[in-house]
This record gives sequence, C-alpha cells and structure tokens, in this order.
Amino acid sequence: MKKYLFTSESVTEGHPDKLCDLISDTILDKCLEQDEFSRVAVETFASNDRITIAGQLTTNAKIDIEKIAREVIKNIGYRGKGIDLDYENCIIDVNITKQSQDIAQGVDIGGAGDQGIMFGYANLDTEEYMPFAISLAHKLSKKLTEVRKNNIMPYLGPDGKTQVTVEYEDDVPKRIETILISNQHDENITMERLREDIINKVIKEVVDEKYIDGNTKIYINPTGRFVIGGPLGDTGLTRKEDNSRYIWWICKTWRRSFFRERCNKGR
Repeated sequence: MKKYLFTSESVTEGHPDKLCDLISDTILDKCLEQDEFSRVAVETFASNDRITIAGQLTTNAKIDIEKIAREVIKNIGYRGKGIDLDYENCIIDVNITKQSQDIAQGVDIGGAGDQGIMFGYANLDTEEYMPFAISLAHKLSKKLTEVRKNNIMPYLGPDGKTQVTVEYEDDVPKRIETILISNQHDENITMERLREDIINKVIKEVVDEKYIDGNTKIYINPTGRFVIGGPLGDTGLTRKEDNSRYIWWICKTWRRSFFRERCNKGR
C-alpha cells in the first residue's frame, strides 16, 4: 500500500491576487460583450490604496476601465476604513495602449500572435474531475464568501485563504490530514468565536465527515489577528497564485500512466 500527502490552496475573492484577476477578467468580459473579436491583454497590480491597470487593448467596445475596477472592488465587499480598499476613494491608474503592429500582424492573418503553453488535467477524484485537495480548497473559499455576504458571519472580511492536505492510499483520497483557513475579520471578534464559527458554519458544511478523523489537524488563523486585508495588507498581481502543486500532480500522474502503458505494451 502506497501512501502520500498532497496539498492545495485557494483564495477568496478579496485576496489581493484574486482582486487583480477579477478586474482584468471583467475588463475582458465587458469587451467581448460588445465586440467578440476583442484582443485584450490587460494586467492589474494592487498595492495599498492604489490599483494600476496596464496592457494592450484592441477592440471596438466602449468601456470605462476605471468604473469597471471600482465596481469590482465594491462588489467584492471591501469596507475601507483603513482596513482594506475604499472603492470610492482608492487611486486607479490606467495605462492602456493599442496592440503593437508587430504582434498584430501575426493575429490579423489568423494566427495567435504569440506562442504559449496551455495545460489542463482531469481525474476521477471528484464529480468536477479535479484533484480532491484543490476541489475542496475552492469549495471552502466559496463558502467563506457565502457566509460573509449572506450575513451568517457578517464580521468576516473579504480577504482569505484556504489550504487542504489530503492523504492518499494507492492514489485514492482516504482522509484529510490538515485543513488551514485564514480569513480577515473585524477587530472585536475573538479567536475562539472565529474558530468555532468557521468549523461549524464552513468546514462542517463543506467537508464530508468521513474524511476527518481524530488525527486531522484544523488551523484557523494560526498567526492570530487578521484585521487589515486586501492590498492594504499585501500586494496583488494578476495570475500570481502558484500552480506548481497542480503542475506537479499532472506530471506525476502522466508519468505513472505513461509507464503503465509502456509496461502493458511490453507484455
């Protein structure tokens, strides 16, 4: 019997990196709504109370980029007050140019205009065909946002992160080794209440109890106070979240399948 641990993480919509992703993604969506042939290469950088949006844009769509960014910030639920972003008063710098002629010439005739590597992977761990750990981490992040916006845990802030470590036996998820959740919160909330609420209203609502045993470790805000969040607490950038664990899983599983296929052919 072969055992190993595998860890994946996810972030909530108020995490500074996810904020940047949402702004860039929304700009793309707004362009495509008006012009399906839009070319959008827009990056977003967030630090303190300043959002910088830069890149290249070729489209017939008429959009207000600053307005889009402020609406995204508002919809996330940042509260300002010196603890995270103020959607009305934060500084938004926009530096958007048209796609260069050198790149455009490759696209105009039907090409991609650039080279790139795309990867994707599916397995049978879950109904959505994603590895169990990342699927669970995403569901926990989604639940954190849900209980915050539905006033089940109104004292939560929008910034948070989840991490799940799963123990596998013969490549099948058997139990959860560790669940770690860190989430922004109001200053007057005790760690005891935060831990109790997250366990009862988030973890138990998401995680099947059959995967949790007496040795499962649960950490809630292990570093303690997490009042200042979003770009006021940490810098954000589009596409910065680390995919290395997912890539490792792809390589590991592909290698196993490849050698199994080679062995079968050799019989």
